[in-house]
Amino acid sequence: MGHLELLLVENFKSWRGRQVIGPFRRFTCIIGPNGSGKSNVMDALSFVMGEKTINLRVKNIQELIHGAHIGKPISSSASVKIVYVEESGEEKTFTRIIRGGCSEFRFDDNLVSRSVYIAELEKIGIIAKAQNCLVFQGTVESISMKKPKERTQFFEEISTSGELIGEYEEKKRKLQKAEEDAQFNFNKKKNVAAERRQAKLEKEEAERYQSLLEELKMNKIQLQLFQLYHNEKKIDFLNTKLEHVKRDLSVTRESLSHHENIVKARKKEHGILTRQLQQTEKELKSLETLLNQKRPQYIKAKENTSHHLKKLDVAKKTIKDSEKQCSKQEDDIKALETELADLDGAWRSFEKQIEEEILRKGRDIELEASQLDHYKELKEQVRKKVATMTQQLEKLQWEQKTDEERLAFEKRRHGEVQGNLKQIKEQIEDHKKRIEKLEEYTKTCMDCLKEKKQQEETLVDEIEKTKSRISEVNEELNLIRSELQNAGIDTHEGKRQQKRAEVLEHLKRLYPDSVFGRLLDLCHPIHKKYQLAVTKLFGRYIIAIVVASEKVAKDCIRFLKEERAEPETFLALDYLDIKPINERLRELKGCKMVIDVIKTQFPQLKKVIQFVCGNGLVCETVEEARHIAFGGPERRKTVALDGTLFLKSGVISGGSSDLKYKARCWDEKELKNLRDRRSQKIQELKDLMKTLRKETDLKQIQTLVQGTQTRLKYSQNELEMIKKKHLVAFYREQSQLQSELLNIESQCTMLSEGIKERQRRIKEFQEKIDKVEDDIFKHFCEEIGVENIREFENKRVKQQQEIDQKRLEFEKQKTRLNIQLEYSRNQLKKKLNKMNTLKETIQKGSEDIDHLKKAEENCLQIVNELMAKQQQLKDIRVTQNSNAEKVQTQIEEERKKFLAVDREVGKLQKEVVITQTSLEQKRLEKHNLLLDCKVQDIEIILLFGSLDDIIEVEMGTEAESTQATIDIYEKEEAFEVDYSSLNEDLKALQSDQEVEAHLRLLRQQVASQEDILLKTAAPNLRALENLKTVRDKFQESTDAFEASRKEARMCRQEFEQVKKRRYDLFTQCFEHVSVSIDQIYKKLCRNNSAQAFLSPENPEEPYLEGISYNCVAPGKRFMPMDNLSGGEKCVAALALLFAVHSFRPAPFFVLDEVDAALDNTNIGKVSSYIKEQTQDQFQMIVISLKEEFYSRADALIGIYPEVKTNQRGGVYPLPTSLRTLTATGLSFYNENFQMESKAEMIF
Repeated sequence: MGHLELLLVENFKSWRGRQVIGPFRRFTCIIGPNGSGKSNVMDALSFVMGEKTINLRVKNIQELIHGAHIGKPISSSASVKIVYVEESGEEKTFTRIIRGGCSEFRFDDNLVSRSVYIAELEKIGIIAKAQNCLVFQGTVESISMKKPKERTQFFEEISTSGELIGEYEEKKRKLQKAEEDAQFNFNKKKNVAAERRQAKLEKEEAERYQSLLEELKMNKIQLQLFQLYHNEKKIDFLNTKLEHVKRDLSVTRESLSHHENIVKARKKEHGILTRQLQQTEKELKSLETLLNQKRPQYIKAKENTSHHLKKLDVAKKTIKDSEKQCSKQEDDIKALETELADLDGAWRSFEKQIEEEILRKGRDIELEASQLDHYKELKEQVRKKVATMTQQLEKLQWEQKTDEERLAFEKRRHGEVQGNLKQIKEQIEDHKKRIEKLEEYTKTCMDCLKEKKQQEETLVDEIEKTKSRISEVNEELNLIRSELQNAGIDTHEGKRQQKRAEVLEHLKRLYPDSVFGRLLDLCHPIHKKYQLAVTKLFGRYIIAIVVASEKVAKDCIRFLKEERAEPETFLALDYLDIKPINERLRELKGCKMVIDVIKTQFPQLKKVIQFVCGNGLVCETVEEARHIAFGGPERRKTVALDGTLFLKSGVISGGSSDLKYKARCWDEKELKNLRDRRSQKIQELKDLMKTLRKETDLKQIQTLVQGTQTRLKYSQNELEMIKKKHLVAFYREQSQLQSELLNIESQCTMLSEGIKERQRRIKEFQEKIDKVEDDIFKHFCEEIGVENIREFENKRVKQQQEIDQKRLEFEKQKTRLNIQLEYSRNQLKKKLNKMNTLKETIQKGSEDIDHLKKAEENCLQIVNELMAKQQQLKDIRVTQNSNAEKVQTQIEEERKKFLAVDREVGKLQKEVVITQTSLEQKRLEKHNLLLDCKVQDIEIILLFGSLDDIIEVEMGTEAESTQATIDIYEKEEAFEVDYSSLNEDLKALQSDQEVEAHLRLLRQQVASQEDILLKTAAPNLRALENLKTVRDKFQESTDAFEASRKEARMCRQEFEQVKKRRYDLFTQCFEHVSVSIDQIYKKLCRNNSAQAFLSPENPEEPYLEGISYNCVAPGKRFMPMDNLSGGEKCVAALALLFAVHSFRPAPFFVLDEVDAALDNTNIGKVSSYIKEQTQDQFQMIVISLKEEFYSRADALIGIYPEVKTNQRGGVYPLPTSLRTLTATGLSFYNENFQMESKAEMIF
């Protein structure tokens, strides 16, 4: 096999000028630093092998010229040339030149076309499309990760089976078309055969159908003549009746005009009386307002007078109580003065008695000097002898004296405390009386205040509620007005709508429990967005009247006819034929049942809604509605939100402005409710404003309440002060005094007992001392003539002590009485001053009461005058009201007469209208009968006139005949029909029932025959001609079928030939690769346990589907290619590349940095395999950066940038044979190259 010898580049990409790369050995590595242009060697080889520009990393071919990528191309041309040496030594050169934006191809320096160039490359084993000798940088791993379809395409390029794709598809398309034509002609032949059989049947049916038509025609003529005959008889009768009724109507109208004039005159008189009554009402209202102002003034004056009178009564009662207290105080003073006078008399008597006693006893016993000395000596002896006892006795006497003084003090205190206690009791009694008066006054004030408070609370509550309600009503009124303004539509009802509403109200009054109202008013959509859809689906039933039964509906219709009202539609609950709801429709997505979007408060109305809506569905959009209506296995009735209606019959009715106008009825219903609510709120507001006028009364009551509260507050404060402070203090003081009194009494008792006991002991000591004194003074007492010495001593000392003690007691008692008398006089003076102040207050209060009574009388007089005037106006109002009522009664009587005559006129007018309507209906019926004869070509004989003169009648909006219609009817009245062919029995019928019965019989006969004809398919009257035509078509279809079958057979043979060639090419390549890839993968892995296998997804035609590629790395379980490591994927890709290369070997193989993802172990395995294969299989050129890889190469080519020109173009060839070099030598060359490259790299 040949090999690549040299690569010559000139001004190509980074190569400036002419560069010669090579020669290339069996295993050559291209090395160089990053960015030096190693990959441009790969681009140069790709370019010269015919690769497209897009795969060369440039947008257009001129960018491949050196310097073009920076906008400075050094030349207008560039070229790449390879020198290929055959195994025989013959050289072949392949050159591709860039010139003027195009490529030139040269083979052996001869200019050739691209196709010749590519063919020459294929001769030496290089397939440009498959790139079977080039592996670009970064594409190794992507080869293993190709999708199955991409892998199939790769095999098609390698096997060249891809060249047959166009022919394969073309033959396959022709085969399909031929088979379709054959099938079409076969079906056509079958259809024509069926048509031939059908044509025979049509011929027989046409004959039977013609006989039925003739019989039906005769029956229709009899039916039309029967209807025309009795129609003319009815028209003559109605004309006669109409003349009589019109005469009666003219007379009744004259009577109606007379009664109408009388009613107008009475109404005028009633208007005058009504205005007078309104004037009186106005005066009464103003008088009532003035009275409402004066009456509170009178009440206030009366309350003020009552308050002052109560205050005066309290003062008078206080004076009476004070007088009683003063009288009692004066009695106490007189008693104290009497007691003081008695004390003075007793004291004077005592002094006088002492004087008399002194005079009576005379002089005292007097001692001589010797006796006195002797007395002193004896006294000294006694003192010495009884000194101890004397000391004890003196001690007891001192203690006794102390206790006696304390007892006397306690007794004095006892008297004082009793006096104070008496005064406290009197003060307590005074305060209790004051409390009674204050409580009585407080109770009166509280009763009055409670009454006024109740009135105030009632008025305040009423006024507050009124104000709150006024605010609420105003807010509701503003909201209602805002809603009415926001509605932005005409809210005025026309006379027609009003009349229809009045008719409905009249029906409700006649049948209150049976007439429910219009369907529109009884239900509404759950949301505004459904209004158009519901309106569309309701249709004419939207204003239908719902009634309970068929009988009520008939009665209502009869009433409408009598009142000459517009026709109405009635829905009777017991008459409706309601279909069951299909519950499955609720499960459909994108729609809702119409009955589910309508809300009503009347349970019985659900039947009506179910009848009107049926199983109708509502959808959001028109597309959804159309899809649900016609897109399923069965058709459904649907409506979109914009009103577009889809019926089961296929009819589509779109929404329109008229529908939007009709849908306004839902808003008008709301507006009617809003207007009614507005009227109610305005009336309620007027009533509330009347209640609000009571604020004046409230202010007056509040003033009275405030005054009463102030007085009550002062009284309660005083009462509380007396109860909680004064009276409590008095009670506390009384309690203290009582406790003190008890303590004094207990002290006195204790002291008295102690004094008695001590007196006994003193007496014992005194007796002992007296005995000693008696023994010592025995002779002395005998000498002076006294019983004992104590008698002598007492007469001189004790008598004087008793007198002094008595005088002291008189003085103390007098002092006490003077103090009490002074206190009582001061208290009396205070009470007299208080009484004088109260008398002055009473006198002033009496004068104020006189003034208040006068003011009260003036207010009362004004109120009485106003009430009298009010009563006078009320009497006048009663008289005026009575007169107005009398005139109103007369008006009512005249109105009844007028209404009776008017009803008679109405009845006659109804009768005229009914007769005219019946006449018009009969004329229209006659016209329609004649028109039917003309349209349906029913041959009736006219003695006068012609059916050709009959034209269609156009009806107005109110179904009234136009003048043109009347002219047509008059013209048709002149027509004379020949009834000689009509059966005499049918002419002799008189009653309407007989006529209707025979008419139904004739119609049934015609309908029966028409039904037979309808059920009998209309025959083809040209059946004979069709039969001949169908026979010819059958022969033609048979010939066409045979020709198409032959064509399909030929196409099948051609397709199978191409299919076999493509299958053989693809299978040959695939089987070779799938067999060799496993061995190659084992050699690359250096392990027999490694496995690689390819499997087609479509074994019969593998090129139509994908090809799976899986590998099992040594020592690992099977896993998808995605889960393998980067190195394992790279080895698997190389195995596939080498296997493919073994099928269609190229003379050389160029790999660009395939070792990038390999570790040192895998690099050693791959490089060893390449080394083995390059010995005798193919030439390998590898661009590598790893020393472990390129150290095994036969030759190295170094790429480096030139220093001076700063262009990549230098080639550094290393020795061509490295096998003899040692590792050290190889390292030396590498180091030299690196050092030289570094020295020359200038950036």
